[in-house]
Amino acid sequence: MDFFRKYLLPGFVFQSVVIGGGYATGRELVEFFFTSGPLGGVFGLLVAGLVFGLVLAAGFEFARVTGAYDYRHFCRELLGRGWVIFEVAFIILLLLILSVIGSAAGELTAASFGLPSIVGTLGLMGLIAVLTFYGSEAIKKVLALWSFLLYVTYAALFVLAFMHFGDAISGVYEGTAVGEGWLKGGVLYSGYNLAVLPAVLFAVRGQASRREAVGSGLFAGAIAVIPAVLFFIAMMALYPEIGAAPVPAAMLMSALEIPALGLLFQIVVFGTFVETGTALLHAVNERLQANFEEVGREMPQFMRPLVAVGILAIAIIAGTWFGMIELIASGYGMLTLVFIAVLVLPLLTYGVWRAYARR
Repeated sequence: MDFFRKYLLPGFVFQSVVIGGGYATGRELVEFFFTSGPLGGVFGLLVAGLVFGLVLAAGFEFARVTGAYDYRHFCRELLGRGWVIFEVAFIILLLLILSVIGSAAGELTAASFGLPSIVGTLGLMGLIAVLTFYGSEAIKKVLALWSFLLYVTYAALFVLAFMHFGDAISGVYEGTAVGEGWLKGGVLYSGYNLAVLPAVLFAVRGQASRREAVGSGLFAGAIAVIPAVLFFIAMMALYPEIGAAPVPAAMLMSALEIPALGLLFQIVVFGTFVETGTALLHAVNERLQANFEEVGREMPQFMRPLVAVGILAIAIIAGTWFGMIELIASGYGMLTLVFIAVLVLPLLTYGVWRAYARR
């Protein structure tokens, strides 16, 4: 149990944040890796997993030696006065992700259960409010449990895809060469997803050694990317048509014609929206808690769900009324470069040097 808490739990928390705002529907995998072909896409995902592992290992160790477990403290230690650049970019990404998952939760509820979309959105808000109220320990337990269910679901999807379309998948991999751009795709994909690193630092507070911090970071890279690899390979059953599908996961589920798996997958995907929103908004609460501590006070517990639900509501309303999703999504490439410049590169240079100097 101690091994799980120190070495594996941070990875499951990180994967929980990445998947809901990213590859749960399959669309993000298509955007970043489809042009590299079936084999190139797998190579790109493996590159992303390697970058995830290295940067998370450096980040977890940096947080341990500096005692910086909220994103404001972490970025001030890493960037000095430049921490404001990260915070602005993080807030933009936060609003984008929350807008997407809020809208997606409503659409998923309407499509899967025939209920008004507002029911899904309110359900998302309610679950996030409950989890943020109970704090870090409850969040870690729920995210770990849901990640286990997610792994089971993706493994089942992978196996069933091969049972139904094994010849088609094998034919795709035998008949296509490695495309170009897989290295670039892997680096860019990991670049903006690593922006959520400070949001998972609450999961590494109990680490007491460099071995634990670095080991959990390397494990986290593998934990985050394995379901994506399985999902990407399964999607090759419908290659190349699935690349044009708005929701590739829905197209694959329809082709499998297994209603029970489709229903389970929809429930799991809804849970990933809750996971992602909870972890990101908990990071905001932890940042506010640090502000309260600086003036010798404690953040009231009732403020946590209020802050979380308030920010989520603002993101959803803004995304719907003002087209924030389209506006920010058009600058996704720039956001990726910003996070590589102000988080990934500083961590792999100054962060590693400082952590080593404090051994």
